[in-house]
Amino acid sequence: MISAIQLHHHHAITLGKYRIAASPRALPTGRFAAQVSVASGQGSASTARIMSFIDDFATHDDAAHFALAQGLDWVHRTASAH
Repeated sequence: MISAIQLHHHHAITLGKYRIAASPRALPTGRFAAQVSVASGQGSASTARIMSFIDDFATHDDAAHFALAQGLDWVHRTASAH
């Protein structure tokens, strides 16, 4: 399990062959949009999936936590499908 302190300071984690990185962005309204990148592989064999979400969040950290949770969920679903 990932501690809340680790998530607060680092918006990227590695799980197996996947690197999951949250990249929240500020909206003109002062709120934040959640985005996550799920990458695997190295060099020319690397791939990345970028996901953006419709919900907006009051803080940068809230958006990052949501994005990381969605990235982790995607990795778990993908790993269990294989």
